[in-house]
Amino acid sequence: MSTTQSMMGLYKTAKGPGNMELRQAPVPEPRPNEVLLEIKAAGICGTDIHIKHDQFPYWPPVIMGHEFAGEIIQLGSQVTDFKIGERVVGEPHTKACGKCELCRTGNIQLCAQKRSPGWGIDGAFARYLVMPTHLLHRIPENMSDEEAAIVEPAANVVQDVLERGKVEPNDTVVVIGPGAIGLLSVMAARAAGAGKVIVVGTAKDLPFRLKVAQEIGADEIVLADEGDAVAVVQRMTDGRGADYVVEASGSPRAIASAVGMVRRMGRISQIGLTGKPEISFPWDAAAWKVCTILFNLSTGYTCWDRTIGMIASKKIDARKVITRIEPLQNWELAFDDAEHARGLKALLIP
Repeated sequence: MSTTQSMMGLYKTAKGPGNMELRQAPVPEPRPNEVLLEIKAAGICGTDIHIKHDQFPYWPPVIMGHEFAGEIIQLGSQVTDFKIGERVVGEPHTKACGKCELCRTGNIQLCAQKRSPGWGIDGAFARYLVMPTHLLHRIPENMSDEEAAIVEPAANVVQDVLERGKVEPNDTVVVIGPGAIGLLSVMAARAAGAGKVIVVGTAKDLPFRLKVAQEIGADEIVLADEGDAVAVVQRMTDGRGADYVVEASGSPRAIASAVGMVRRMGRISQIGLTGKPEISFPWDAAAWKVCTILFNLSTGYTCWDRTIGMIASKKIDARKVITRIEPLQNWELAFDDAEHARGLKALLIP
């Protein structure tokens, strides 16, 4: 495909809050080990909101978006393991150096040189995207493009909640924050055999998000702004506390409350980001609980195919978290929904 052709891309144009606009961009040309994808659907992530507000590292001007599903339309000269027409999703770990300790131990997602689509290099809020083949995963025929666009956020959940958090049968699990990541966490915990799932939200989540939480398997709902959420969770667990707490809200107050909700020697997984340089945290209370706190960032290799299988089999029903689908031109409407908790996952169709 000739690079003289152009496409529209949603850019973060410069440092500072805001500074987003649609611009013409050249269609990228794949290098020998890359393919050119036509993007079929791309999701708005909490990270994109942080980038909008200058609360996450990025290198402008850059086309945003890293959650995507696409179809291969052009092969690089050395590509032999993929074919034109195949539908894929991709790990956003481009530009990892391959030489550092993290890369050599299989943790390319944490490489300091990594520059992912959407913040380090041009991303998926455009019609076309180039990706190296070693980061691609095929998606099955029974999975829609829209469901496939949920694979990346769901892979974070599968890694953080199942692979690292190790939910066990009959565990009591608390999920703080009923956004898309929180509700995917509910479904993952249910798939792993959790005995009771408690979702913590606020009154503004009642009309929609917490209703969906109940539909997908939440046993109890707690409103953090209408009482002492820690006391409620303790009462629901007969004073023992939860085996496992997933913090998916990014709220400093909620993060602090996780320590009060977890049982002694229980587990807390961080997924949400605060967008702040530091927050207050009950360090001694966590020490007294002797709890394990797992910090998480991005995705490793093993969770991707596992996630694809779980979505394809409906153990994780990706359709439940898709609440808005808009053409790229309507990006402001989709971002506004995501920012103000009026839905769950918004998709852009370039």
